[in-house]
Amino acid sequence: TAALAPQERYVVHGLATDDARVDAARRAVMEADKYGQVSIEPFHGDRLPYADNLVNLIVVQEGAAVADDELKRALAPRGVALIQDGAKWRKVAKPWPKEIDEWTHFMHGPDNNAVAKDSVVGPPHHLQWIGGPKWARGHEQLATISAVVTAHGRIFIIADDGPTASVDLPPQWTLFARDAFSGVQLWKRPIEAWESTQRPFRSGPPQLPRRLVAVGDTVYVTPGYLTPLTAIDAATGETKKVYDETRGTEEILFVDGTLFLVIGDPEDQHAADQAVRRGQPLPQIHKSVLALDAESGETRWKKEDGQTSSLMAQTLAVAGGRLFFQNTQELVCLDAASGDPLWKSARPIATKRPAWSVPTLIVQGDRVISADRQAPDKPADGDEAARIDWTVSFAGGNAPPGEMIAFDVNDGKEQWRAPCKEGYNAPVDLLLTDKLLWSGELVKASDPGITSARDPATGVVKRERPRDQVFFSPGMSHHRCYRNRATVNYLLLGRSGVELVDLKTGEASANHWVRGTCQFGVLPANGMIYVPPHTCACYLKTKLNGFNALAPLRPGEQANAVDSIVQGEQLSKGPALGQTAAAAVNNEDWPTYRHDALRSGAASTKVGDDLQADWQVEIGGDLTPVTAADNRVFVARKDRHTVYALDAATGETQWSFVAGGVVDGPPTIADGLALFGSRDGYVYCLRASDGALAWRFRAGPEDRRMMSHNQLESAWPVHGSVLVKDGVAYFAAGHSTYLDGGIFLYGLNVKTGEVVAQSRITDRDPQSGNEPKEAVRGFDMKGGLPDVLSTDGGRLFMRDLCFSEDCTPSEATSTHLFSPTGFIDDSWWHRTYWLYGTNFTSGWGGWSRAGNQVPAGRLMVIADDAIYGFGRDHYPAGNAGQWRSGEKYRLYSASLAPKPAEKTPPDDKPAAGRRRGGKAPVKSSVDFRWSQETEAEGHALVLAGERLYLAGPHGETHKDIEAFHGAKGISLRVYAAADGKEITNRPLESIPVLDGLCAARGRLLLATQDGKVTCYQAKAE
Repeated sequence: TAALAPQERYVVHGLATDDARVDAARRAVMEADKYGQVSIEPFHGDRLPYADNLVNLIVVQEGAAVADDELKRALAPRGVALIQDGAKWRKVAKPWPKEIDEWTHFMHGPDNNAVAKDSVVGPPHHLQWIGGPKWARGHEQLATISAVVTAHGRIFIIADDGPTASVDLPPQWTLFARDAFSGVQLWKRPIEAWESTQRPFRSGPPQLPRRLVAVGDTVYVTPGYLTPLTAIDAATGETKKVYDETRGTEEILFVDGTLFLVIGDPEDQHAADQAVRRGQPLPQIHKSVLALDAESGETRWKKEDGQTSSLMAQTLAVAGGRLFFQNTQELVCLDAASGDPLWKSARPIATKRPAWSVPTLIVQGDRVISADRQAPDKPADGDEAARIDWTVSFAGGNAPPGEMIAFDVNDGKEQWRAPCKEGYNAPVDLLLTDKLLWSGELVKASDPGITSARDPATGVVKRERPRDQVFFSPGMSHHRCYRNRATVNYLLLGRSGVELVDLKTGEASANHWVRGTCQFGVLPANGMIYVPPHTCACYLKTKLNGFNALAPLRPGEQANAVDSIVQGEQLSKGPALGQTAAAAVNNEDWPTYRHDALRSGAASTKVGDDLQADWQVEIGGDLTPVTAADNRVFVARKDRHTVYALDAATGETQWSFVAGGVVDGPPTIADGLALFGSRDGYVYCLRASDGALAWRFRAGPEDRRMMSHNQLESAWPVHGSVLVKDGVAYFAAGHSTYLDGGIFLYGLNVKTGEVVAQSRITDRDPQSGNEPKEAVRGFDMKGGLPDVLSTDGGRLFMRDLCFSEDCTPSEATSTHLFSPTGFIDDSWWHRTYWLYGTNFTSGWGGWSRAGNQVPAGRLMVIADDAIYGFGRDHYPAGNAGQWRSGEKYRLYSASLAPKPAEKTPPDDKPAAGRRRGGKAPVKSSVDFRWSQETEAEGHALVLAGERLYLAGPHGETHKDIEAFHGAKGISLRVYAAADGKEITNRPLESIPVLDGLCAARGRLLLATQDGKVTCYQAKAE
């Protein structure tokens, strides 16, 4: 099985019908150092444990009976199954369905009509795969995602892969290739110098997403801002051809073996780049159009003159043997084969405009349609007519009246005119599907949406539909900052999330729990909706994060019908069931994640000041934090799906256990048992003394795997750290209350695995299966995401949500420690933190509020009467950006009891920026005992006795990439909890994993990013 994964771009899942072969196969893969990329599991039954359209190759050996229809269900388009039949093999192939479509250019194809000929894409109900990055890098700067296209079952992304902790750290622009149906990363290549990441957000440049095109097995890209056009093998990432004399390429189109390029003068481009970085006005970039033979690279023709000099971005289009573009004065048509002029028509535009604002030009059949903001009554002439006065600013909402004009493609004669309007910091939408041209008005929440469709031949309105507000609440005050898309069945809007308008009925449904990325949006293709990562703080407690591929309901499937698909027994028993003696409870243990069910992070032991390393063991890979109980230390290696038990005195491995998927947290130890969840959708209970299985419980209704970050995982994954309370193990399974039937919440008997309590948490309307119209509440919305659970002794908590012990939702919440983005989010994204409170307000102006009012930080510890935290000293509101308001990291202590909340008394005159009668800001309720800056940036924080232990890298890690990676020093520091005085510090070789410290029985245990676990003890007197 391991031989099937010769390179990292292959993920292999072995299914063994003979359980006895599983352990041997796993050992062999472990020895080959490929486990995780290759994994082995037992398989019994006739239904494969995969989402539809996920697998590229299935090899079925004798002894496994799987029907051909089932193989085809699991296979991705163009996938193949090989079935052994005695000495022979037969092949089952899955053809490319005619019902799905690719998306090869920025606006679908070279005709610029952003409509996929895809009848499978529909409202999202299932998660097909998820990839990184989890967050875009900055909300106030250049978008993290520059371009996304898909062809031949692959998807290609230009993204900034730099640290999300701070946009001030250097960018890492990268071209990624993933399998379009599984999300497996096939390859990646670095991108050289790119647009400045400090360019103001939603300010363009509009041609940036036009630098990437994929056709068949070739990717055409500029692998740097001023580098020549390059053809890359789509399967391997290797260079096929570099096209000389194409330096300065800004836009790429591909039609029938010919590349059509817009090329800017490199010196002008360099001057423009410097102007953006200095905040100066943009100079004119003189442009040309070049046609190349894609195979040979030979020039077919070039046009460089007054017509091309002021060519407007995104207007180049090719269809029907003709090439079209707009400049500041006219619409130009050339013969695509020769470059000879065919006609030109007057089409003056506004030459003073925001840097994102460009005309929309599409070609369909016998007409070319241009839409743009209205030109002035007296357009400029002479040299001034060719000059654009660009404004580079993040200011939004500028959408003046506009006009769409249709021209005959044969002679350029005007056919008709109609009013139109730009979007919110986005060009006009022109979406031609099913012989109707859709455009609309949807800048503000009160705008109706895309409600009318015109006959493209006459411009006459042929269809009208109700306002969007009839079907859903737009939620946000304005549309998202990108163009809308469409398929043959739906309009895909971006008012607050992803809203779908049924073109047949005119009805619409909202999905505000998912959102496209700034300046790009979403991509409908391959039967799915691809949603690149965002950096939005709106709906933060509900909205999906990361790069998501979302699938519609399967044929014949009913929304919210997940309860009817429960297959097989969920509980399976192991040899250790009932054969475990409960160990004596030692209060100085650290038996669960963050010590206790409250997730306090406060130990019940003392460690000391002058620490020395007692032992160190190298496990390797990506480690979780550790737990410690019964004289053992427990840790999981995520990338190997393996849980380890180490001797607490020596660090020697006592046993290890391989789960069916990633284990993202350490086990919880209770009654002599080790319990943990896995991303394979199961909860495991092992005998803590030897790792023997007591029981295993499948949390989801069926064993269905999708792909997550190059690892198979269940549609209902479980976090590693399980909450144990009064003999009951509680956990949540799922990705979202809006996906795959929702989140399943369980309470199981620790000793037997039997269900004590359960509920399914879904926020879809039970009748329609859609998001309820009343779900949106300002910048928040009804819904939830899974997390490690906690409890105050009575209630259960999952982020801000509260549940009773019977797993049913409860409104009676209480103050508790949580993070709106989850306990184990280690990205250090700048718009989140932990807090000790009851609620977190989402939104561009709300995300900072709780952090300035209640105890908050990157890491926090809750003691009997005090709170300790490490984090920023304040959180700037609105669009202030990162590290622009003098904020600093600090270590602090505060009273657990808040001081009385104070409100600023109303003035006779309203404060600047606040209307009369508005709510006065609530001041901080935190009663600080001490607060101080620290040299070390805390990645781990623990309280043990009267000492605080903080570990992390030195320096300004948000500005200095060397400091960020620990090159400026890493240390473990000891502070007096009473006054914050530093007592000792010792150097470390590696940065801790997030929350990687724990203390038990006089030992301080640390898991670090280099895959090591180290035990420290105080030096003997």
